[in-house]
Amino acid sequence: MEVNARKLIIIGAHISILLLWASAFPAIRAGLQSYSPEHLALLRLLIGSAALAVFALVTRMRLPDVRDLPAIFILGFLGFTVYHTALNIGEQTVSAGPASLIVSLTPIFSAALAALFLGERFGGVRWLGSAISFAGVAIISIGTGDRFEIQTGILFVLLASVSESVYFVFQTKYFNKYGFLEFTTFTIWAGTIFMMIYLPGLGGEILKASTESTLSVVYLGLFPTVIPYIALAFLASKGGASEATSSLYLTPALAFVIAWIWLGETPAFLSIAGGVIALIGVLVIHKKEKVKIIDRELERNKVSK
Repeated sequence: MEVNARKLIIIGAHISILLLWASAFPAIRAGLQSYSPEHLALLRLLIGSAALAVFALVTRMRLPDVRDLPAIFILGFLGFTVYHTALNIGEQTVSAGPASLIVSLTPIFSAALAALFLGERFGGVRWLGSAISFAGVAIISIGTGDRFEIQTGILFVLLASVSESVYFVFQTKYFNKYGFLEFTTFTIWAGTIFMMIYLPGLGGEILKASTESTLSVVYLGLFPTVIPYIALAFLASKGGASEATSSLYLTPALAFVIAWIWLGETPAFLSIAGGVIALIGVLVIHKKEKVKIIDRELERNKVSK
């Protein structure tokens, strides 16, 4: 019973990450209709930080140790300040689907960093699954009918992916001390503090913004900003950074569907085919882990007998 409950929690964490982050890309495009990239990121983080502050007060969350503040601020800067600002700047010229495609490189960067600095293994089977998944999301991008070329916007989205990968990998060492929920909260607050340099002019932009854009930013602050990061931190605390981020390859497929419904970006047949290929890649990535779990269970049974 306990094992089944744990599986359901892990599945729920993956689903919440995929759905909420996939919706974030079209929501950003909607918010950028009235807000600058910097003000959109600041308002989004302010809303998320405020929600977490209420939660912290209710649960009497402890404060971090002073000696850990440098790491918290560095990771908060990379995982939130750089990521959200760079992604918003990129999505000024890159539509929601291709942007989600570029961010889907995060698991590859995370796996490489985790293997290099943390000693995590990411064997040939998982690299094969990564290649299949990236091929799938590349087909999705082609299926949009848009030109996919190296431009400034794409480079900014790529910067967002790299900075977020560093955040995912190096946050794990603090989970034993703080737990995934507390440390994620600390880094969100730290990232928000860095964003305060953009506070001038935010009030005027809010007054001039359309209702749809403002509601999009509120949604971003309350949902994609908080819940997926906490869910990812939970998964990373259980299975490592590369395991936690491996299923993010599905995000582009869902982002295209949501952008189709929300923004009217109609996905072509190739987009659907690419989504199927991306799913196959994810299944390949998790196949080896599933075999390991079965082997461990068989070994336990032998010992118990």
